[in-house]
Amino acid sequence: MLAKNVMHYSYVPVNANVAIESKKSRTINNAILKSTVLNILVFMFVLSVFTVNAAEDKFSFDTPAQRESFLTLTAELRCPMCQNQNIADSDAMIAHDMRRKVYALLKQGKSEQEVIDFMKSRYGDFVHYQPPVTAATLWLWAGPVLFIFIALIVVVRRKSIAPPVDMAAKLAKADEMLEREKE
Repeated sequence: MLAKNVMHYSYVPVNANVAIESKKSRTINNAILKSTVLNILVFMFVLSVFTVNAAEDKFSFDTPAQRESFLTLTAELRCPMCQNQNIADSDAMIAHDMRRKVYALLKQGKSEQEVIDFMKSRYGDFVHYQPPVTAATLWLWAGPVLFIFIALIVVVRRKSIAPPVDMAAKLAKADEMLEREKE
């Protein structure tokens, strides 16, 4: 099929124009696609580099003992924001602040107990995984023991209150029922 080219008064095949146009558009689409994919990959790489650097806390210690104390304390102290997660594993902002404070206190020469006492005074007993036995927490320590003791007493009393079983009478009654069914 031929189409009339209005400008030159000549006939150009329609399929040839379509083929030229589709080849141009495919080349442009491929270039756009390649540049978009490249931009996305560069963006993801840059984002991952910044994420890795932001997640790491870099602390330098004077002695290996200070580093060991830091690791022990961050494992023993609980994040106030997270549910049962220590500050070493938590990504909450309060955990980052607490790690920095532990580091600063250790650099000042404070002992582990002094750091724990500071954190307890600031955040309460909840912050330490090993809470002290006080009048306020005594029921937490004694409650399970009292529950088990009371449960044992109830079980023992129930067994002792049970009426004596006359097995001979029950066997005689069962034999009598069997005899009736045979008849």
